[in-house]
Amino acid sequence: MLEVKNLVYEVVQDGQTKRILDDISFVVPEKQLLVITGPNGSGKSTLAKILMGILSPTYGQILWDGKDITKLSISERARMSFGFAFQQPATFKGLTVKDLIDIASGTKNSIPSACEYLSRVGLCAREYISREVDNKLSGGELKRIELAILLAKNSEINICDEPEAGIDLWSFDALVRLFESEQKTFLVISHQKRLIEIAKKVILLKRGRIEGEGSFSEMRPLLENQTCGKLSEVQNG
Repeated sequence: MLEVKNLVYEVVQDGQTKRILDDISFVVPEKQLLVITGPNGSGKSTLAKILMGILSPTYGQILWDGKDITKLSISERARMSFGFAFQQPATFKGLTVKDLIDIASGTKNSIPSACEYLSRVGLCAREYISREVDNKLSGGELKRIELAILLAKNSEINICDEPEAGIDLWSFDALVRLFESEQKTFLVISHQKRLIEIAKKVILLKRGRIEGEGSFSEMRPLLENQTCGKLSEVQNG
């Protein structure tokens, strides 16, 4: 179980200290979906990066199964079964999708088993398995490939920053089914109403603080308040 206690993150800008996250505390439900939402600039992506060890908090604690991991690096957390999907996925010129799935899973997969990971994120697997993960792929394609790699890694906790960005309606349907069916812990940063609706718990961040948390039904009045920003719907492009 992941616990966050009194987390604070500050930066210095033009000689002034700015607090990006202010006294954040919550528990991530085990083998469930937690969605963190809120207006742009509320600190969501910063929080995700701190949980993965990409950034270090100014104050506070992060506990994994009761162990303090606050000072552990991203590579140490990855070895502890943390997985991360970036808001802007990286490219890997010279490596194919199959290469990255093999690296993530720690084994040489058969073509059918590697394709299964791609199918689960809404990609036509045979068309992608031998392609290089380079800038010839669209942002939406890179997003889904990154999620397939995350599945191959089989992490106990998966932190995903706006996994729906750049994907079409049909692929988004596959994404929703993925989060509904996987028996893993997912912490997802998202504005998408359908992801928020299926979450076990929703946390609303605003100006770096938790404005509320609970089930979608409990949080709906606050989420739909105009001052908190509107929930988004994926459009079929």
